[in-house]
Amino acid sequence: MPFPIKVCTICSEEFELRPDKPGFANRCPACSTPEADDSSATHRMDAIERKTTAEANEARRQAIRELLYRKDS
Repeated sequence: MPFPIKVCTICSEEFELRPDKPGFANRCPACSTPEADDSSATHRMDAIERKTTAEANEARRQAIRELLYRKDS
């Protein structure tokens, strides 16, 4: 049984849609490849940034908790 022929939405080329093809079903294998991972995109946080983020998350959790469990008077 032949695989169905699809047309790529990015480059408009025809390709066979195979079950083990990675990526999207409407894109050819060349257009489905993930973009190059930029290792510099991962930002390392120092202790002050981690503490600030943790405090902001805790304040966010506390505000949500108060909204969810407050008693309507």
